[in-house]
Amino acid sequence: MSSPRRRIETDVMKLFMGDYEVTLVNDNMQEFYVRFYGPSDTPFSGGVWKIHVELPDQYPYKSPSIGFMNKIFHPNIDELSGSVCLDVINQTWSPMFDMVNIFEVFLPQLLRYPNPTDPLNGEAAAMLMRDPAAYEQRVKEYVQKYATKEAADADESSEEEDDMSSLGSFSDEEPAMDDI
Repeated sequence: MSSPRRRIETDVMKLFMGDYEVTLVNDNMQEFYVRFYGPSDTPFSGGVWKIHVELPDQYPYKSPSIGFMNKIFHPNIDELSGSVCLDVINQTWSPMFDMVNIFEVFLPQLLRYPNPTDPLNGEAAAMLMRDPAAYEQRVKEYVQKYATKEAADADESSEEEDDMSSLGSFSDEEPAMDDI
């Protein structure tokens, strides 16, 4: 069985080798940003988001932390924090999943099939249930306003300074016996 550190490196390298733009924070493979494009055939099509990813020391036994850095209008994504409400990440995560699954399957599915009955954004959920056409229009407005390549790039300088001051040390690693 390989160590969690090796699994982190393998999963992050798979993203680098795929068609993903990955930016490490402080050359650390446990914290990075991935450029994510809205799935075609959805109102999110054409959108570009910067996704913040943090991998816990216990990864892949413990799920990654995923957040949208630029705004998105979606029932299951908190508009202010960018937090994602997705069962497969929050409750049913399995070591069989990897980072590529998140960007190729889980996030596209979330955008394609929002769940308004378990919202983080009540306004988006209510609008989707009451007036789907208005919801779709609002999503497209957000994409044009906040999900451009420029918007995904714009956060970088201010965000990196904030991240540096709040980063904990990942170097004092202890093997977690209860994960074996």
